Amino acid sequence: MPKRTRFTIGRTLAAVVAAVLTALFLAPAAAHAAPPRESRPVYSYADAVRESVWVDTGLDGDGDGRTDRVAADIVRPAEPAREGRRVPVIMDASPYYSCCGRGNESQVKTYDANGRVVQMPLFYDNYFVPRGYAVVGVDLTGTNRSDGCVDVGGRGEIQSAKAVIDWLNGRAKAYSSRTGGSRVTAGWSNGRTGMIGKSWDGTIANGVAATGVRGLKTIVPISGISSWYDYYFAQGAALYDGGPDELAGYVESDDAHAHCAAVRKELADGSPPSGDWTKLWTERDYVKDAAKVRASVFLVHGMQDLNVRTKHVGQWWDALAKHGVERKIWLSQTGHVDPFDYRRGAWVDTLHRWFDHELLGYDNGIDREPMADIERHPDQWVTSPVWPPRATRPTTLHPAAGTLPGVGTLGLRRASGTETFTDDPKLSETDWAAHLTASTPEKAGFLTAPLTRDLRLSGSARVTVTATPSTSSAHLSAVLVDLGPDTIRDYADAAEGITTLTQRTCWGASTAGDSACFKETKAKTADVDYTVFSRGWADLGHHASLAKGVPLTPGKRYTMTLDLAATDHVVPKGHRLALIVAGTDKDLIDPPSTKPALTLSLSGTSATLPLVGGPAAFTRATSGTASAPRPPAALNGIRARDTARHLPTA
Repeated sequence: MPKRTRFTIGRTLAAVVAAVLTALFLAPAAAHAAPPRESRPVYSYADAVRESVWVDTGLDGDGDGRTDRVAADIVRPAEPAREGRRVPVIMDASPYYSCCGRGNESQVKTYDANGRVVQMPLFYDNYFVPRGYAVVGVDLTGTNRSDGCVDVGGRGEIQSAKAVIDWLNGRAKAYSSRTGGSRVTAGWSNGRTGMIGKSWDGTIANGVAATGVRGLKTIVPISGISSWYDYYFAQGAALYDGGPDELAGYVESDDAHAHCAAVRKELADGSPPSGDWTKLWTERDYVKDAAKVRASVFLVHGMQDLNVRTKHVGQWWDALAKHGVERKIWLSQTGHVDPFDYRRGAWVDTLHRWFDHELLGYDNGIDREPMADIERHPDQWVTSPVWPPRATRPTTLHPAAGTLPGVGTLGLRRASGTETFTDDPKLSETDWAAHLTASTPEKAGFLTAPLTRDLRLSGSARVTVTATPSTSSAHLSAVLVDLGPDTIRDYADAAEGITTLTQRTCWGASTAGDSACFKETKAKTADVDYTVFSRGWADLGHHASLAKGVPLTPGKRYTMTLDLAATDHVVPKGHRLALIVAGTDKDLIDPPSTKPALTLSLSGTSATLPLVGGPAAFTRATSGTASAPRPPAALNGIRARDTARHLPTA
């Protein structure tokens, strides 16, 4: 018997109760009326109530002797309140409403002379308020019009959003001004809240869901972080040269900047550049609290997101699945891009139906549709009933030496021997992949023969490396490559797979101060001869524990398992699947303090891949003969790290 999640059970009970009530109490004409399947734009956006409240978080993050209040700007339809009806809430809690903006056009909140919000960024209010939803934009602590300090995904930020949900459900206090003011209640709200947002905003949705707060019915995290350690480090290897203290300084308000030096110091002290795991990271690890999640989760991410990497997807998804949380997922070929800017019409329709189902309780069938939408080629999507597919099996592949040094084979049988490479921080994964079939000193590559059938990988992989370093420090990279020609979204471009056009399309109602019309986009593509589709990195000094890295003993053998980013990728017939093991991945991890040579023990090195069909599928795909693809040509490399990519922003 298939497992029944609490979502399925709840839907079944709701259907039984509805049927009984209908049979007992409704008149025959009403009993035969079709239930609503879609909310309609029947309310006036022009006449919507626009108000601001300040919710007491119960914390004093800035140490001024009074509890912090966070600003919540509200746009809601006026008619339901006049009729005595309450409405659900769509909430986006963000640090970017004044400093950086939201969306492809970097919209910020604007206000009238009385401090009421005029422009609420993005299309959510334009589209959903006429359909009977309230939209609430929360300024996270220490940003825009809120008290407190930015603590980068910590207790203060999570509590600032959670407190608003508590207020919507009558469990917290709010006021009409930042200081003083009269008490304000949310009598217009039915308490049912859905959180949404991209990047930092989606991260906060994950964190609030992990508190188990009652009233949060669903979250839609777009390119969200699931553990802040994994944003800054990859198993001890630094992904960025700055820490959370710098990020806090970037988004905090002038008032917070003046009063929050102590918090910034705590952030710096708690996130040492050594890559050691500290209490600060434990507080900001939402995965460990997945068992508390009551909300359903509609997760959206770009598989080539090199800002918030898809390791965040894999570990969060797997933890939620373990605890029976109802889930849905979209995986695109883009980088750090909102689905509104790569699949706009389908996104608005799907989001509309999702919120109608989760917040209004409409039985529109979205819960019975395929769990996953996956972009296989630019603008070409496929679905999967369950993700990863039920036929997915962890399959361990082993590298073996070939006829050229550093150019070996990849198969099911364990091999012996060694391969040696020398870390070259000037080179990246695209340099390695472009020379996969050539013997070069900076990498070891292992390839299958050209495939005779398609081979699908779906989920998270891991690569175990046994290596002997020549120096006291060493970093490792492991990447999976599809070797063969294709047309992909150009995630290496600054726009990460899209081109913004001049014409606009409109999604909802507009006012003079808040337009529902946004610039259209199209896919920006690149013709390539190889595709790096999953990667992972580590500091070998953290082989024993993330808690404390240690100097390496030159000449001593170490074993470490690298976690690779989640993906869903098909290596087509005629292409080759390849594993590369190397040192520093330029622009994606920082180099170690030395430039070691590393000798791989092939018998102690392996890749465990999520193959649909398992070992049997690999055997079938590597049996027989197939024509080889043309020799690889270099794709323009991943762009250099810059300030924009350093931030989990719009």
